[in-house]
Amino acid sequence: MEVMVILVPLALMLGLLGLAAFLWSLKSGQYEDLDGAAWRAISDDDQSPPAKERS
Repeated sequence: MEVMVILVPLALMLGLLGLAAFLWSLKSGQYEDLDGAAWRAISDDDQSPPAKERS
C-alpha cells in the first residue's frame, strides 16, 4: 500500500502532462487540415530519376 503514495500522484502527473500536450497541439493547429495530410500522403509528387542506359 505504501507504493500507492507514489503511483497515484505519478499517474495524475502523467495524465496532466498528456492533457497539456494535447491542448498545446490543438492550440498550435495540428488538427486543422486532416484531409490535406491524407491527400499529400497518397499523391505522387516526386519524380523518379530517369533510368540510365546500359552500354
